[in-house]
Order: sequence, then structure tokens, then C-alpha cells
Amino acid sequence: MAIIERVKKPTTRKGKKFLLDRESKVIENTKQSLFVRGRKSNEVLTSCLRDLYRLKKPNALMLGGKHDILPFENTAQIEAFSKKYDSSLFFFGTHTKKRPNNLVLGRLYDNQLLDMVELGIDHYQGLNNFDAEKITTGLKPCLIFAGPNFEQNPELNRIQNLLIDLFQRENANSVRLQGLEHIIMFTAVDNKIFMRSYRILLKKSGFRTPRIELTEIGPSIDFNLRRNKLASEDFFKSACIKPKELKVKKKKNISRDAFGTQLGRVHVKQQDIHKLQTRKMKGLKKTAKEKRMFAKRKSN
Repeated sequence: MAIIERVKKPTTRKGKKFLLDRESKVIENTKQSLFVRGRKSNEVLTSCLRDLYRLKKPNALMLGGKHDILPFENTAQIEAFSKKYDSSLFFFGTHTKKRPNNLVLGRLYDNQLLDMVELGIDHYQGLNNFDAEKITTGLKPCLIFAGPNFEQNPELNRIQNLLIDLFQRENANSVRLQGLEHIIMFTAVDNKIFMRSYRILLKKSGFRTPRIELTEIGPSIDFNLRRNKLASEDFFKSACIKPKELKVKKKKNISRDAFGTQLGRVHVKQQDIHKLQTRKMKGLKKTAKEKRMFAKRKSN
């Protein structure tokens, strides 16, 4: 006997709006981040998660309580949380004797795990350890990646892409100088990643361009790479496919040179030179023989 699953349709306007918001869109909403604590934690890990949560607000959700989850052994619970809270990014912290101060960063695609990396916290200084003015909530940071390992190492290159996904906000079409107030910098050295956070101060320089000073505001974290679980090339490519509506259609016969000048090629039909209007002068008049040939060609 076949069992037909009944699709429950929304009965209220609010329920319909909620389901429509969950559907895929041409231009997706800002990605939501989920912060989860494991079965065991300590003060350093809890404070670190809280500071990262403050950097991600308001596009972040902190789950209360402790959860018995091992992401590298079973991803079902993380995927269930992603579907329930409509979050495609997650920060998971746990502390054990084998892996102390353990932080797992990951992202999902279509409620399935895409990439995940496990980092150990070697050194940590929180936001409260820096006596400096903090940034405004929701400010878009400027992300800087230093170190050749991000380009030379394929795994670190994918981790760099993951960090961009985790800490970027809405796409900006233009940049205002006064709006650049926050820098998050990641430096890769050997098997470590150093995360630093700075506030940008614009000072008078006597010229049109201001003098820039950086003040460290925290958090300051030294990570060591432990494990990672990266998506296959096919799955990663499918997650990066752009909708047809967003693809720029290439215009035919239009190109640009090295200086950015737009060049176009115009196709003109073959013209009959005998019908061209020329200057009326005696020397260009048709002879009687040419007139008879032209009339004969026209009649045929």
C-alpha cells in the first residue's frame, strides 16, 4: 500500500509569507549565522563565541543551552538546526581533553553540509580586553587576508573562501570613505591563522586624502588548524551556480580595447554602386550605351 504524504498548505497570510520567504530567490537574503555550544565548554570558548556573535549581529542567532553534537561524526543535528532557523552558516564551540578550546566553522548549501573546518584556540583576547571605542552593530567590515599560503595551499584557499562567507555582509555596489570603520585581518603562517580586528580612524593630513590610523579593538585570536571536511569539486560548483537572470548577456560585435574604449562592429548590406547618388556634373553623366545596358538589366 502506497502512502501519499499530504502537503500542508498555509491557512493564514502570515504562514504563506513565512513559506515564501523560505523559498529560493534570484537575489538571496543576507546569510544568517547560528551559534551553538557543545556538551562541554569553558570560559575562554564561551567568551570567544560571544565576541564573534557580537561581530555578526544582527544576522546571527545564539542558541541557548548545551547540545550533545559532534559535527565531524554526525552532521544531522546541525543540518536540522539550519533548516529550522533558516541559517546557512554556523559556529560550534566545544571543549574536551582531547581537543581543548575547539571551534568549528562551517556553511551549508540547500540544508546540506558544504564546508567545515575545526580550529583550536591557542591564544585569545576578547573585546573587553581592549580599551578602545567599539564599532557600530551591523557595520560591514573590510576583510584582509595576508600570507602566501592562502593562495598556494588549496585547502587554505577554500578556508579563505569560507571565512569570507562567514564574516562578509550585504554586497556593496559603492564604498564611502567614512563608512570604512572596521577591518578584520587573517594572517596564515604555517599551520596557524591569526585573526585581528581593528577600528579605522581618519585623521587630518593637510591634504584631501586623510591620514589613516588603526586601533586594535579585539577580538584577537590565534587559531591552529586541526581537521577539515571540504565539499567535493562537483558539489562546490553546483553551490556556486548563478541563476540565469543574474548572468550578464554578452552583446555581439562589441568589445573593449586595452584602454577600456568600447568598440563596435557594424554590418552593412552590399550596396549597388549604380544606384548611388553622385554629384551632378557633365563628366559623370551616363552615356547612351550605359543607359541602354542599365535599362536592359532592370527589365530582366
